[in-house]
Amino acid sequence: MDLRKLKKLLDLTQESGISELEITEGEEKVRIVNKYPANAQIGIPAPAYIPAPLPVAAAPEASAKENGDASSALPPGHVLKSPMVGTFYRATAPGADPMTEVGKSVKLGDRLCIIEAMKLMNEIEADAAGTVKAILVENGQPVEFGQPLFVIG
Repeated sequence: MDLRKLKKLLDLTQESGISELEITEGEEKVRIVNKYPANAQIGIPAPAYIPAPLPVAAAPEASAKENGDASSALPPGHVLKSPMVGTFYRATAPGADPMTEVGKSVKLGDRLCIIEAMKLMNEIEADAAGTVKAILVENGQPVEFGQPLFVIG
């Protein structure tokens, strides 16, 4: 290929902002890759996507403390709290039966729910034996670290 033609192609890619150009003439093939096109902003990173915070409902015990009667907020018993931030699921799969229900007797180590965090499914086990008195989170709801999930009595 003629050097003048090649020079024109190089200038064209730089001026137009084309990042890649490939030309084949007969058996000759030229590929130009421009890592820094003219319209590129070098050294300025693209703004990161920052999702808007989701509204979180106040935990039942927090709202009860604000109203002055913490005893009526939760049934008496052991409160199992979330060990992580994630999404709360009562069943192992959509449409499957929940792992536990209110009134069900559980032993230490029984699986109660799943919290999905960063595409990992974390099984949450009972840390006390007794009867499930309350399930404090709706299926599919985001949960925070330390948020009450169950009351076991």
